[in-house]
Amino acid sequence: GMRHARAPWIATLDGDGQNDPADIPRLLAARDAPENRDVRLFMGNRTTRRDTGFRKLQSRIANGVRGGLLGDGTPDTGCGIKLFSRAAFLQLPYFDHMHRFMPALFQSRGWRAVSVPVGHRARERGVSKYGMLDRLWVGIVDIFGVLWLRRRFKPGLVATEE
Repeated sequence: GMRHARAPWIATLDGDGQNDPADIPRLLAARDAPENRDVRLFMGNRTTRRDTGFRKLQSRIANGVRGGLLGDGTPDTGCGIKLFSRAAFLQLPYFDHMHRFMPALFQSRGWRAVSVPVGHRARERGVSKYGMLDRLWVGIVDIFGVLWLRRRFKPGLVATEE
């Protein structure tokens, strides 16, 4: 979908109803702030999670491990509501579940990523496809893959944005 999009900026959100589309203007306002002209990724940061205590604990541990190893300074990469430059995104390596590593990937290209407080609602439809054990090992492998990608990236090869 990103390759077929034509707008210079793309907004995403989860399809389960937990992200409120009314938060997209917050991301747009952050993008338009003068101090954020060099930012290419705006990430939602769920300030009031409507999840179970166990789900919140899993997320806190996962974000802590990911953030500790990657040093991306992002408190909530699992939040589905994001706004990013299409041209910048298309320069990133694609892999399944890359949404959790977008701040580190954008930063490895020299672009800033900013977290913006957003709301969070109870799941309206669907079921979670993530559990502690089924995502744990895949997430660890993905972290090491992102570390590998960042070490091998050559900044001089980045194409300029449209």
